[in-house]
Amino acid sequence: MTSTSTTPRSAVGRRFALVGGGSLVGFHTARALVDAGAEEVLIVDNFAFGPSPDASELESEGSVRLIRGDVLRLPDLIRAFDGVDGVVSLAAFLSLPISRDPWLGLDVNIRGVQNTIEACLLSKVGKLVFASSNSVYGYGPGVVGRLTEETPFHYHDAGPAGIIYGATKIIGENLCRLARATQGLDYVALRYSTVYGERQHARAANGLLLLDAIDRIISGSPPILVGDGNDSKHYVYAGDVASANLAALVGPATDVLLNCSGPSPITTRELIELICDVMGYDGGIEMREAPKGTVNLNAGGAYTIDHERAAEVLGWRPKIDMREGIERVVAWRTERRESPTAAAQ
Repeated sequence: MTSTSTTPRSAVGRRFALVGGGSLVGFHTARALVDAGAEEVLIVDNFAFGPSPDASELESEGSVRLIRGDVLRLPDLIRAFDGVDGVVSLAAFLSLPISRDPWLGLDVNIRGVQNTIEACLLSKVGKLVFASSNSVYGYGPGVVGRLTEETPFHYHDAGPAGIIYGATKIIGENLCRLARATQGLDYVALRYSTVYGERQHARAANGLLLLDAIDRIISGSPPILVGDGNDSKHYVYAGDVASANLAALVGPATDVLLNCSGPSPITTRELIELICDVMGYDGGIEMREAPKGTVNLNAGGAYTIDHERAAEVLGWRPKIDMREGIERVVAWRTERRESPTAAAQ
């Protein structure tokens, strides 16, 4: 359901907190908020993966402040949200770390979200934007065709870690819905498709695929394609995700679940070929068989994640297509590898 709230339509002079903001989406969202005139953006993160040079870069420019805090410690969030107008909940374990530490993954993805909601209510935060995922549609052979916000969760013949991740996102969305129904919390849940962009990290399998292909070509080696490459993914550029977060934070929409996807899907083979084309590499692709027992989460075939509802509700559409996005990532990655300072981080 879409309804309206008293949330103003501007970020100017307002304060926002990004929980789990020391991340790819956090960096781009902080930048978008500052550019939109926010008075202050708080990046709340436990920095479990070490110091974030990207977040520190933003802090050095002013208007952005880093706060060490953990979603599993409610008092940390309550202190961080004091006087904050809007919050973006980004902290989460993805499929790979869930497979290694399911206890902590469940804690962060469920209890951490409920802590964030409680802190928003106690601090009278005006709007919560919850970073959900297209994983709410599941994985495996049944995930095909046009995926809309009504598409059900599918988990037959899929790996457990991906299913657990998707299930935690469904629970997170419904914790937001419950808080709205019982305590009037204004929220928007954005179902991100696979996010990529400058400051790409390798903690997700798809991000690692991108970086590995680019890095191998830079070093003169052919990119690697595991399997036939016919699996489909629907990437979305991080700057477009940031724009969606901004629109959800400052717009009137509330109590709604929206897809946040890129212009069009692409197969893994097409992606590798696109990277080669952008980088002017004609040395071929190294084909490898998938290890026995490997579960391909995206093996359902061709699918498209529809974002028309986000256009209707938020006035948002993705602007960056895959070629332009890959060009930006390649430029950033090349510069970073050539920089002695960046290489040492």
